[in-house]
This record gives sequence, C-alpha cells and structure tokens, in this order.
Amino acid sequence: MPVEFLGIAATNDGSETTARSGASFDKEYTLRLARAHEEHGWDRVLFAYGSGTPDPAPAAAYIAGKLDRLQILLAHRPNVSYPTFAAKTFATLDQISGGRLAVHFITGGNDHEQGREGDLLTKDERYARTREYIRIVKKIWTTREAFDHEGDHYRFHDFVSDVFPVQQPRPNVSFGGSSPAAYAAGGAEADIYCLWGEPLEQTAQQIEAVREAARAAGRTEPPRIQVAFRPIIAPTEELAWEKAHRTVGAIRERRRAGSVQRHRGNGVTEAAAPQNTGSQRLIAIAEAGERYDRALWTPTAAATGGAGNSNALVGTPETVAQALLDYYDLGVDILSARGYDLLDDAIDFGRYVIPLVREEVAKRDAAREAAPEGAAREAAGPDAVRGAGPETGSPRQTLTAVRG
Repeated sequence: MPVEFLGIAATNDGSETTARSGASFDKEYTLRLARAHEEHGWDRVLFAYGSGTPDPAPAAAYIAGKLDRLQILLAHRPNVSYPTFAAKTFATLDQISGGRLAVHFITGGNDHEQGREGDLLTKDERYARTREYIRIVKKIWTTREAFDHEGDHYRFHDFVSDVFPVQQPRPNVSFGGSSPAAYAAGGAEADIYCLWGEPLEQTAQQIEAVREAARAAGRTEPPRIQVAFRPIIAPTEELAWEKAHRTVGAIRERRRAGSVQRHRGNGVTEAAAPQNTGSQRLIAIAEAGERYDRALWTPTAAATGGAGNSNALVGTPETVAQALLDYYDLGVDILSARGYDLLDDAIDFGRYVIPLVREEVAKRDAAREAAPEGAAREAAGPDAVRGAGPETGSPRQTLTAVRG
C-alpha cells in the first residue's frame, strides 16, 4: 500500500513559535492552508480538537465544500456529544465531502482539560467509554434497522439513522495513545493507530504492542500505523540546524513571556507534569538524549513539556526523507508532519520531501513484487519489517520557509 501523508488543518496561523495574527477561526487562512496541502501532494489534513478552540466539524465541512481531493481526519472527543448525534454528524460530513472523511477518536489524557467541558470520568473510565462509543458509531453507520443499546455509558432505544456515509462499509476510525489501556482500545477498534514520533527502537516496540492488542482482540488484520513529527528542513544541514535552534529559542521565549495560549490547537494544555503516557514518554526520551537515529531531535518536545506532536526531524529534505523511510521500513503507513510556520512549511515539505519519500516507497514496492515468491510472501506478513531501499537524492530549489 502506498505511503500516505497527513498535515494539519489549522484555523489560524498561530503556532508554538508565533502568535496568531487574526481571529481564532480565520476562514480565509483555513482555506489557504488546506489548499496548500491539496496542491502540494498531501493526502489528508487533521482538524484537531481543543476545549476552547473552534468546532472542527463545521470547519471541516467548510473545507470539504471548497476542495475536491483533500481528505479529512476529524478529531472528536466522545464526551462532547451523544454517539447517535455524532454518527449522524460524521455521516453527513462524509456525504458533503464525497467520501473523504476519517474520524480520530480522542479519549483525553488530561483531567483538567476534560473537566473544562464537564467530563469528570477517570482515565480508565474514559477508555471504556471510548470503546463503547466507537462500537455504537460503527453500528449506526452500517445498520439500516432500528436497534436498542444498553451499555455501561450509553442507553437508547429504537434508533436508526436516515443518513449514511458514502464510504462503504464505513469511514475509517483513527485512535491514538501510548498506555496499555490505549493499546487495548485502539488495537480492538481502530483502523489506524496513531503514535507520536519517538526513536526507531521505541516506535518498533509500540507497533508490536498495538499488533499484540489487535491479536488479543481476535483481529486478523492489525491497524495501520501512523507516526507524527515536526519537520525542520533547509537546503543544507548547517542551515537546518541553525533553524532548529532558532525554533526552540522562539518556543522557549514565548513560554517565558506567558504568551503560549492555554487552549492549544491540538487540544493539549500546558502542564508541568503531563498526565498522559505519550507526553511522559516524550519527556523521558528528551531527558535521555537530544539526538536519535538519523534525524530525530527532542529539544522541541522538551521545550513544550511533551505537548502533543513535538519531536522534530531536522536536516535537508533528503535527510528528513530518509528518516521517514526508516519509519516506513518499520511498518508505518501514514506519516504525519506539521511545521512551525504552518503554511510555508506545508508547501516546502510537499515540494521537497513528499516526492522523495513516494519515489523510494515505489522502488521498495517494486523490489518486493520482483522478489522470489517465498521472500515476497514472507515480506507481505503483517509483522514483517519492510526492506531498505536506495538512498534518495535530487536537486533542490531554495526552500520557502528558509527565506527571511
């Protein structure tokens, strides 16, 4: 299966390094950013969720009605709406988009952030609720007859929807987390399992934990794996590292000045000691070292307190492309990337990194197809590690995000 790329569908131009220049929902910027992704080789964009941020569902509908090809990953927290309502919302959005929707279900790893919208369940209770919620939504999407539900968290009677997704049998379900409870829930229910960028060794361990959870749930096909990074690229290695250090300096300065907003675009709240396992892992990795593998750099994660997708890949487009291919060879199918200058970085990554990765993935796929039948069969197994391919390399123009 070809590699896929996920970007961000921010509703304003603010980031960890720069204050936003306008309203929280700037529809012109939202469309401009989404269009930049569509025009530069990205497959889909994430509409994130935060307790105080603009509602991602109507923002996603706005973009779906304006663009023709870009797919949408809509983040959703089960605590904010009943599953019967949510299933209809998602089905309607899949109709609006012509079948371009996937839904990312967020259990919530911060009690304070969840409490802002009245969610007072414990973390384990939230995971149990999310599993029940996803099962209900899937059933509503695929059931034409009225049914009752009597669960631990939801009860309803004689429900049937009159709006169904374009995609058959249903849209994909995305899920993330790094705790045993997350592996169990996502391994059982997710089509796509999302991880934050960690060193290759730790990523391989997490992939195996997800696959083991899927096997324990009786699945024969494990979830596809997605891994997220913050790429920092420039025409030379020296310029890329200068840019990386400037980026961390800007993050630290904004934090010192108290200008980082409490309601982050990815739904993560500033916290000295994060409660979620994923952020705890990022901090521990950063404390153990700054550089890992080919290009992974942890000071960006340390500077944000492990807030969400925050580990960087630093280097030239060739270096970053090779680093991403290392993860592809582990079994990662979807690569999520978001720069600190959202618009220019999306354009540069699309122009200079995505084509290199796609070219090398195509070579790897062709090599596997040409391999002897036994080797091909072995490589095609769900737990197989993909074989390495040749080094990438191609001429480059000046990167947009380096200028100025």
